[in-house]
Amino acid sequence: MPSVILKKNKERRVYTGHSWVYSGEIDKITSNPKDGDAVDIRDHKDRFFGRGLLNTKSQITVRRFTMQKEEIDRAFFARRIEAALEYRREDTSVADAEAFRMVSSEGDQLPGLIVDQYGDHFVLQALTLGIDQRKKQIVEILREMFEPKAIIERSDVPSRKLEGLEEAKGVLFGESNAIVRVQFAQFSIEVNLLEDQKTGFFLDQRDNYAEVARLCAGKRVLDCFTYHGGFALAAGVADAKSVEAVEISDTAIARARKNAELNGLTGKIEFVCANAFDVLKKYDVEKRQYDVIVLDPPTFTRTKQNIEGALRGYKEINLRALKMLPPGGILATFTCSHHIDAELFKSVVIEAAADAKKTVRLIKVLTQSPDHPILPAIPETEYLRGLLLQVM
Repeated sequence: MPSVILKKNKERRVYTGHSWVYSGEIDKITSNPKDGDAVDIRDHKDRFFGRGLLNTKSQITVRRFTMQKEEIDRAFFARRIEAALEYRREDTSVADAEAFRMVSSEGDQLPGLIVDQYGDHFVLQALTLGIDQRKKQIVEILREMFEPKAIIERSDVPSRKLEGLEEAKGVLFGESNAIVRVQFAQFSIEVNLLEDQKTGFFLDQRDNYAEVARLCAGKRVLDCFTYHGGFALAAGVADAKSVEAVEISDTAIARARKNAELNGLTGKIEFVCANAFDVLKKYDVEKRQYDVIVLDPPTFTRTKQNIEGALRGYKEINLRALKMLPPGGILATFTCSHHIDAELFKSVVIEAAADAKKTVRLIKVLTQSPDHPILPAIPETEYLRGLLLQVM
């Protein structure tokens, strides 16, 4: 088996559980493997640290799939996908769901592979060269195990370029118009699996919709960055007094309106197609008041270099939201950038509260739903952070 030999003193992070080997950590590669091939990971003393897939075109040159000396073959992928499903069957909030993440890349020890299920449709993302080369094999496994109506590829993500790959999307199996309806605990949604963001919907927020909804009955709710209306729909179904949902994309607003109609909420949710930053600024100036405000923006930074700018953005939206909440008011605020860690996010919200002259009580720390597993040794697997706060 070809081996990637780590430089002296560069093995600690991999030894403690991280699955990535960076190019700068490698001393040499033996036996001239091809990109996409399986390789052993060894330290400078030739100690075995696991086995992964190679891509010398990427800064992340090896992604480890196993700590054992086992073949990374078709049977291996079948076992791992079955194990991922079994983990989800043990959680009732996932086991009963029509839409959930079945395979979550490093979180399920299948780096670079995402598989989401939307009823009888599956959506696959191949984010790395090693997975892309085995895509046909993975589709065969999914067909044999689950007999889906269709399998759709949504590998149209910029990170593929870092792997030397072009973006790709399309139907890998079956005939489908890609527009499906699925039922969540609180509401139904319609998504276009070929065109909507990510794989169609933000499945990582599923449990948080319920957490926020339980506080919305009889309340005035403002949902910013609503996309397809997730939090707004949950609030509407929970019998909020009024719901206003803000989203900059007119396509997303159209989908959100359709979702409101599916749930019998036509006319009960006011949709505003505008930049949420502008809307929050305007409403702050107008001294509007709400009982519940949700801030669920897209990532403000994908790199460490842009953290400061991202923090300014988070502070601005949280400051304006807090100024519109009276005593007893609820703020549900999120970041989906793994570069903004929990303490950094909490600190910027605290600063916003201070500037707003508000004292806040922590009701609950929120995170991604359990079908997006977090591995403590791999910080990148924890990316969605949220705070549920009450103004005192």
